[in-house]
Amino acid sequence: MPRERLSVVVTRRLPEAVETRLSELFDVQLRTDDAPMTRDELVAAVKEADVLVPTITDTIDGGLLGQAGENLRLIANYGAGVDNIDVATARQRGILVSNTPGVLTDDTADMTMALILAVTRRIPEGLSVMQKSEWDGWAPNALLGGRIGGRRLGILGMGRIGQAVARRASAFGMQVHYHNRRRLRPETEHELEATYWESLDQMVARMDVISINCPSTPSTFHLMNARRLKLMKPSAVIVNTSRGEVIDENALTRLIRSGEIAGAGLDVYEHGTDVNPRLRQLSNVVLLPHMGSATLEGRIEMGEKVIINIKTFEDGHRPPDQVVPAML
Repeated sequence: MPRERLSVVVTRRLPEAVETRLSELFDVQLRTDDAPMTRDELVAAVKEADVLVPTITDTIDGGLLGQAGENLRLIANYGAGVDNIDVATARQRGILVSNTPGVLTDDTADMTMALILAVTRRIPEGLSVMQKSEWDGWAPNALLGGRIGGRRLGILGMGRIGQAVARRASAFGMQVHYHNRRRLRPETEHELEATYWESLDQMVARMDVISINCPSTPSTFHLMNARRLKLMKPSAVIVNTSRGEVIDENALTRLIRSGEIAGAGLDVYEHGTDVNPRLRQLSNVVLLPHMGSATLEGRIEMGEKVIINIKTFEDGHRPPDQVVPAML
């Protein structure tokens, strides 16, 4: 008799092409709406599934994993980050974890450059003027921003996305600087024309633009804290397309309001959707709803990686994107 297909539970709506392919390959339970699963629904999912496909908004902690059924053997995360999953506990229970690295690099780097331009060239303010029908015509001093060519860009986190940002910034004529847990190889530094700073404090104090591109780990929580944010030049701006908790959001808000930082472009927030209301009121702050990876192409490629990880696991092999605690 043919072997039964794997039972796969997906926690959110995915692009139609991905859902169709999942349905062809596995015994899949899909969502009928795009609302996140409740805790009770997640508990039911881990009790019945062979494979769980969560997203970065689903909290897969030790308490949830403690209620998992014996059949759950793979958590195929639909996302590159896995800070939503207790990987160590999953490993202890014999549950593999995989993710979808690499496919969102260009999309996130594009959005980083979009935020840099939006803040420095005051694009949202211009849009507001037009939407309110307040434009009276061109004027020499109206909505003056600053050109980014020649400015110093300090990249915090020089992984795939940081390097992609560096390449784009160089094309715009920016001077690329970076701080990273490990210094890049000389040939990579030469290719990117990037200057390494061992001291994050010293780099932050000298940059015109700071770009946050590091992962969320215990060591990066509030890495840009109040003390370090105060080191920034009053004319400098900061953008974040990585993880919100890297920046102390309350401190950032205070410093922008007091004129000690010129502006910010944020796609992620320290407390998820609970954004500081004072931050929303600032005209020199550009806020986006976590759109950094939001391209159809990127979302489909994420789904393809999920499918490959599940199919490889089903065939008795190690998923190509398996995550282990040592990687975190």
